[in-house]
Amino acid sequence: MAKKIFDHFEEILGSLILMVMAVITFANVITRYFIFQALAFTEEVTINLFVWLVMLGTAIAFKKGTNLSMTFIYDLLPRKGKKACFFIGTIMSLVFFALLAYLGYLEVVDEIDLGVTTESLAIPVYYYTIALPVFSVLIFVRIVQAALATIRRNEF
Repeated sequence: MAKKIFDHFEEILGSLILMVMAVITFANVITRYFIFQALAFTEEVTINLFVWLVMLGTAIAFKKGTNLSMTFIYDLLPRKGKKACFFIGTIMSLVFFALLAYLGYLEVVDEIDLGVTTESLAIPVYYYTIALPVFSVLIFVRIVQAALATIRRNEF
């Protein structure tokens, strides 16, 4: 059961986040047109949750091997060239998301130290930005899983 949840963690969390965004946005539309008062916090929440969705979508793309790639030159290469490109691309992706996780961590630490709060809800900003380092680590794990699967299947 735990393996199934971990395998579909991004889809489950993404669905819940999308549902929350839809409900909040719908509530804002209803209040704006019937009560003539907009809910000020909805924009803050939906924009920040959208960032969470993008990070989760990136993890899903790497997990399923459907991430954006340009394969025109790759397809023309011999097998050794494809293998080299695969390893170079994987290493560059891992370095990028490791760096993003580290810098995201530094950002969260700074926000905690400075006590930064959001404008409309006055909650700590790091509630939103914690997604950057956490989901970067998740993406890192998914890249490693996908790379190991590709190596096992010998599909370069």
